[in-house]
Amino acid sequence: MVPSTGDGGSPAPIDRPILEFFQTRLRATQQVEQATITDASGHLELHVTFVSSYYPATVSETILTVRWYTNDDFKIHYRETHAESAWECRWDRHPNPHNARNHFHPPPAALTPGNDASWPTDHRDVLSLVLEKIEERISALWND
Repeated sequence: MVPSTGDGGSPAPIDRPILEFFQTRLRATQQVEQATITDASGHLELHVTFVSSYYPATVSETILTVRWYTNDDFKIHYRETHAESAWECRWDRHPNPHNARNHFHPPPAALTPGNDASWPTDHRDVLSLVLEKIEERISALWND
């Protein structure tokens, strides 16, 4: 049996230096409006909002939240808000009773359980993969 924290997290503490690395990298892009490390949700996480002009007008808000733990577990949640709906997905690596340690909660609702997956071991590669998938999503939105 794999230990679980019950909150979709990890039994390890948050790795603040990795959150700071992500924050610096994301702030350097033109697509990011704000990247702030917060504790507002009761969990230390990186909270990212994207520039609205990067998206079609049908998208009112976009948020990416990142929790990265010292044991390399993570939870990366992407969410778009539309007038009458939301579209979201989540990349996870953490102990849980519903999936393998590495798993993906697919759009549009990021439901649990997700799909077992395989993620890179290096945090930079994980961030690159997530940003690539977000770019694909943005292209799909503009093509609709």
